[in-house]
Amino acid sequence: MKALVLAAGKGSRLQDLTRNCPKPMLPVQGKPLLEHVVCWLRDHGVTDIALNLHHCPDVITDYFGNGEAWGVTLSYSYEATLLGTAGAAKRLAAFLDEPFVVAYGDVFTNLNLARLIAAHQQRLHTMSADTLATLALYRVPNPTECGLVEMDSTGRVTRFVEKPPADQVFTDLANAGVMVCEPEILRFIPAETSVDFGRDLFPKLLAAGKAVWGQAIAEEEVLIDIGTPNAFQRAQQVMFA
Repeated sequence: MKALVLAAGKGSRLQDLTRNCPKPMLPVQGKPLLEHVVCWLRDHGVTDIALNLHHCPDVITDYFGNGEAWGVTLSYSYEATLLGTAGAAKRLAAFLDEPFVVAYGDVFTNLNLARLIAAHQQRLHTMSADTLATLALYRVPNPTECGLVEMDSTGRVTRFVEKPPADQVFTDLANAGVMVCEPEILRFIPAETSVDFGRDLFPKLLAAGKAVWGQAIAEEEVLIDIGTPNAFQRAQQVMFA
């Protein structure tokens, strides 16, 4: 299985911390967050990894090179103009020619990726041949800042709303920024266009009757989106079991 790590964002909410540094390269417990992500993927057997780049791309390529030092193979996709999370995947369609993991590059986690992959495969083979993605989900204290997910009793996503206003919040269960996708999902993304998974693609798939599933992270799993200074500081203090 291959992976796309989304590493193009500037991280404007982190202000001066990301002025000359991509958000995924901020140090977390002594090494760049992106290194944690790459090692997490490798430890789950995912070693063929693409990264999309935009803000300060040389910081990433100079540090990682071809990935050999970490036991992985890295390839890069530079975006002169940001293409959004799903647009980044579309550009890499030739690379993402088999089931693949998408991980947001600002996520610090010990999520059991093997469990998420197994859930995706089980639903694909026994629940719906139209399965295109399985999303890791987590509970959030700030639902207005996340992509919120509603599911039926089987775990199939029935509604996805990206960053709703406070009076339209319907759950605290949110997209965790880790998902498993079938390559067919790329057919629903226009080429060289800014398209976001949450804002654009998932509502489109649901409207077309395609199956998207949710899988809540386990109680012992930790996931921190380091998009804010407070979350960045929290990540420095978390100890994974």
